[in-house]
Amino acid sequence: MKKITIKDIATEAQVSISTVSFVINGKGEKMGISPAVIKKVQEVAEKLNYRPSMIATSLRTGKTRSIGLIVEDISNQFFADLARVIEDEAKSIDYRVFYCSTGGDDGRSEELIHSLLQANVDGFIVTPTQNLENSIDLLLKLKKPVVLIDRYFPGQRVSHVVMDNYEASNSAAKFLISKGRKNIAVVNNTSEMIQMKLREDGYRDALKEAEMYNPSLVLHMDYHTNEETRIAGIIGFFEKNPEIDAVLFLANYMGLAGLQAFRRMGVKIPEDISVISFDDHDSFKLHTPTITVIAQPIEDIAVKSIQLLMSQMTDMEKFEIEKSLKKGKLIVRESV
Repeated sequence: MKKITIKDIATEAQVSISTVSFVINGKGEKMGISPAVIKKVQEVAEKLNYRPSMIATSLRTGKTRSIGLIVEDISNQFFADLARVIEDEAKSIDYRVFYCSTGGDDGRSEELIHSLLQANVDGFIVTPTQNLENSIDLLLKLKKPVVLIDRYFPGQRVSHVVMDNYEASNSAAKFLISKGRKNIAVVNNTSEMIQMKLREDGYRDALKEAEMYNPSLVLHMDYHTNEETRIAGIIGFFEKNPEIDAVLFLANYMGLAGLQAFRRMGVKIPEDISVISFDDHDSFKLHTPTITVIAQPIEDIAVKSIQLLMSQMTDMEKFEIEKSLKKGKLIVRESV
């Protein structure tokens, strides 16, 4: 398919190439071009489905009207849903989004940031990996608009939008306690990222308040293990602690591994054990029984992240750093 140029528009509209250039670049009125001609050029450009070159636009304006979105794992439903809403929000203000997935790897994350810098994206929305703080500092030093989502680095002066992980986990643990559960386990990873620490803190404080906390009922799994290793680890943990009557999984991939572990063990939900997982997933809705979850406010996080990024891209000197906490939602299903 032939790429449409401003020469094609000029020929169709029967005007000069310079007239088309002025209109396309929003300078028609300033250059004394009549409203009728401006309208005609715009109509022809739309009819021919003209799309200006991103490189040419960047060279002319210094802007690419693009956003770099770096998430942990685009195949994870939470990040996929978040990316979709961010893309919709960006599209509504005529921005395109470049997706990148880190796999939780610090080196990969740094490479992606430098690649997006070379691509001259106008701003960054980042789910940082554990040791990415220095790379975020570099973006701040370069005065690049940046917003962190899902997690952040305490003490770093950068806008972020996250769920109130402590409150969500604390409420979920208290809900299990209110249902008469006595031996409530938690399954976390070893990443030490702030959102995971806050989730475990919320669980621990709720159980301590009820004088029920037992550190032996806390399982930490290596983030980088594969699913079979996770399943085996969960089976071993629950076989070692048969008194557990409820469990809180602090991420959906751990919850999904847990469901497979319980199936292999012949553990019945909720008769033998009550289950709650962070981050909703289609599998949790389709599972029998359906699984109670703590759903992140995906739309709120996405919309707010775009708003904060736009405030920086509009005026980098005057914007104010904002640390936004969004409330999660406990969706009660059949597993409790």
